[in-house]
Amino acid sequence: MQATDTILLVRPTAFRRNEETAVNNHFQQEGKQVNVQEIALAEFDNFVVLLETHGIRTIVVQNDAELDTPDSIFPNNVISFHQGATAIQYPMFAPNRREERNLNYLGLLSKAGLNFEKLKDYSIYEERGMYLESTGVLVLDRIHKIAYCSLSERAHPQLVQLWCEEIGYRPVIFEAVHQVDGKMLPIYHTNVMLSVGTNFSVICWDSIHNSEHRKLLQKCFEETNKTVIPISIDQLNYFTGNILEIRSTEGESIICMSSQAFESYTEEQINLLEQFGKIIHAPIYTIEKYGGGSVRCMMAEVFY
Repeated sequence: MQATDTILLVRPTAFRRNEETAVNNHFQQEGKQVNVQEIALAEFDNFVVLLETHGIRTIVVQNDAELDTPDSIFPNNVISFHQGATAIQYPMFAPNRREERNLNYLGLLSKAGLNFEKLKDYSIYEERGMYLESTGVLVLDRIHKIAYCSLSERAHPQLVQLWCEEIGYRPVIFEAVHQVDGKMLPIYHTNVMLSVGTNFSVICWDSIHNSEHRKLLQKCFEETNKTVIPISIDQLNYFTGNILEIRSTEGESIICMSSQAFESYTEEQINLLEQFGKIIHAPIYTIEKYGGGSVRCMMAEVFY
């Protein structure tokens, strides 16, 4: 199954522009941060209501104010869940993101009746300077067991290979870049430029300069019968690639995105996406501006 009806989210208490991740997340913007936590909290709560209104089961972790975890609102980078009652923890690039592992995701899930008996922990690789930030860098085709990954400082190729060997996925590794201050730099997370659903993929081809990598991806999409929806570099900057297919508890397919992303899609692209699910979107402009991530980053999919 590609999409789940259960989503884990983290309600923030210390949200701000994270100075430790801004060094290679170039989607984070600078600016005077007035009432950022208060506004982000309102955006978060509104997003949870949107999900619940459309029949999505939400499990909300309340962040501990004692922890300096400005990015805890993006739990999909820290932990992932898989069928077979398996949870996986990941090695994080930024030291203050490692504190997020203290938020006791598994304890809260257990209270909700979801007990994960197997825990894999890759966080030990932080000591070696090797990172793999979960479904931020691994865009999963769960049906066909393919892990798409764009290499960056947050996605070490050896860990991608190891993860795939141990979890039973086929790695599809490539490079995606964007222009920052006149330089072509790696896009920090794959899920900014690629989304894979049951029957579609949204991808920014223009971010992939290697023609062989393009051919590899195109071949995979053809083999798995994906309708490809290309987005431009300009659209990528508005998080049109940071979307996620989920489903309601009644089985309805839903494609979730931010309002900024929705407004940046063309009418033709929206019409095409709507063939694969009902589109819902939430305004999270402050979270996107200072956090450098969008709704997909806010949702840790719970498969059980």
